[in-house]
Amino acid sequence: MSELKYDVVVVGGGNAALCAALRAREMGASVVVLERAPQEERGGNSGFTGGGMRFVYENPEEIYKLVPDLSQEEIANTDFGTYTAERFYDDICKATQFRTNPDLAEILVKNSTETLHWMRKHGVRFLPEYGNHAPKVNGKFRFTSGSTLGTAGAGRGLVDALYAAAKRSGIDVYYNAAARHLLHDDDGVHGVEARIAGKTTQVHGSAVILACGGFQANAEWRTRYLGSGWDLAKVRGTRFNTGAGIEMALKIGAQPCGNWSGAHAVGWDLNAPPYGVVSVGDGFSRHCYHYGIMVNADGRRFLDEGADFRILTYAKYGKVILAQPAQFAWQIFDAKALGLLRNAYHIKQVTKVRAQTLAELLGKLDGVNKEQTLKTIAQFNAAVRRDVAFDPSTKDGRGTVGLEIPKSNWAQTIDEPPFEAYGVTCGVTFTFGGLKITTGAEVVDTEEAPIPGLYAAGELVGGIFYFNYPGGSGLTNGAVFGRIAGAGAARFSGKSD
Repeated sequence: MSELKYDVVVVGGGNAALCAALRAREMGASVVVLERAPQEERGGNSGFTGGGMRFVYENPEEIYKLVPDLSQEEIANTDFGTYTAERFYDDICKATQFRTNPDLAEILVKNSTETLHWMRKHGVRFLPEYGNHAPKVNGKFRFTSGSTLGTAGAGRGLVDALYAAAKRSGIDVYYNAAARHLLHDDDGVHGVEARIAGKTTQVHGSAVILACGGFQANAEWRTRYLGSGWDLAKVRGTRFNTGAGIEMALKIGAQPCGNWSGAHAVGWDLNAPPYGVVSVGDGFSRHCYHYGIMVNADGRRFLDEGADFRILTYAKYGKVILAQPAQFAWQIFDAKALGLLRNAYHIKQVTKVRAQTLAELLGKLDGVNKEQTLKTIAQFNAAVRRDVAFDPSTKDGRGTVGLEIPKSNWAQTIDEPPFEAYGVTCGVTFTFGGLKITTGAEVVDTEEAPIPGLYAAGELVGGIFYFNYPGGSGLTNGAVFGRIAGAGAARFSGKSD
C-alpha cells in the first residue's frame, strides 16, 4: 500500500476545499488536496454555480475596492445601494425560518467581506451581476436584493482561479482521488485512506479537512432522507457529491446536524441531463418565474411567483415543482416580460415553445390541461392590479386580488404576443443535512466534543441552512468556513501565522 505524508489533508476540490487548502498553506503547512473527480471535472459543485457571492457592504466604495476596474460610466450608471450585516443576518434567519445556528450565521456574515478581499488577493476576480440581479430602471442599473457581485467566469472561473492559486502556493493536488476511510484512533484523526488513480493509498496528516459536498448526487440517500420522489430529481451540479465525506465522519462518531430532509432545489430545465454539464454550468436554471406565472400539468398555478425577490425564493421552489403531477411545470410569459429573462433562457439546450396566441402556445405544451390553463390565465389577468406601477428593481406591490394563490409582486397580465413557455422540473443543488461543527470548524462527536484533527467546511456542514437560503450565500459560506478550517488545521499541525 502506498503512503503519502502532509501536515494537512483536504478532501474535496471545490471552493470550500481550496480556500481551506490555501489558508493552511499560508500558515506554513504542507497541504494536499484529494479531488475525487478527474481534472476536467474538478471543482465540485462550485464549477456549476453562477458564481454569485453574498457579502456585507456598507457603501459603494466597498464594491469599488473589490472591482477596481469598474469604468466611470459603469459607476455612474449603477446604483449599488448597500447590504448591511443586519440585513444579511436577517435574510439568513428568515430564509431558514429562524432555525439557523446563530453563532455560525454570525460568523458567516461578519467574515463575508474580509473573505472576498482575501480571495481577490489570491487571484479571484469579481464583477457586478448586472444581467442577473440588477434590472435597469430609468436608465440606471439598480441592485437591491443583496446579491451584487459574482466571480468572473462564473463558477468555472472561480474554480480555475483557485486552482491557479493552489499551484502558485505549492499545494499538491491529486485527481481521481476518492477518499474511503478516515485514519482514526483514540487520539483523533491522522489522515485518510484513499483510492488514487485506482491504487489504495494511505495519506497521513496531522489534520484532515472534509470539504467534499453533500449527498445530492446519491439517489438512494436523497430518497432515504429527503423523501419519496427525490430519486426523480435532476442533479444541478457534480456527479461526485454522494455523501462520502459525511459517511466517513459518521462512522467514527461524528454528530449529524441540520436539515437532513431539506435541500437547495431550483427550477431546472425539464430535459436537462441527470447531472450538471461543465460546459453549460448554471445555464439550465430557470429563475425568472417572478416575471410570469407557473402552471402544472393540471393547468393550475401552485405557488406565489412574486412572494419575494427571486434570489430569496428560487432555492425552495424546486421542491414545490417536484411535488406537482409528473414532477414538472411550465413558466409562461408574454412580450412584456421577455426582455427581462436571464441569459440562461437563451441557451441552445432549452425546453421552450413560442407562439403568437395563447391557444397556439398551449397546444404545444405536452401533458398539460389546456382548457384549464386558459381559464387560469384569464382569472389571473382579471385579478392583476392596474393601480400599482410595475418595477422589477423592488418589491413593487403590484399583485393580484381575489385569487386563492396570490401573486404578491410583479404581476402583469399575460395578453401581449408573442408568448413563450419554458418547461421546468426540480434541480437539486446541495443537501442541507451534514456534520456538526464548532465555530472553529472542528467536527463534533456525539458527545459534543471536537474530534481532534478533524475539520469540515462547505456543503457537508449542517446547521446553517434550513428549508431555503439567500442566493449567493452558499459560496460565501464555503469560503468563510474553508478559511477557518484551514487555519484551525494548520494550527493543529503546529503551524501559526
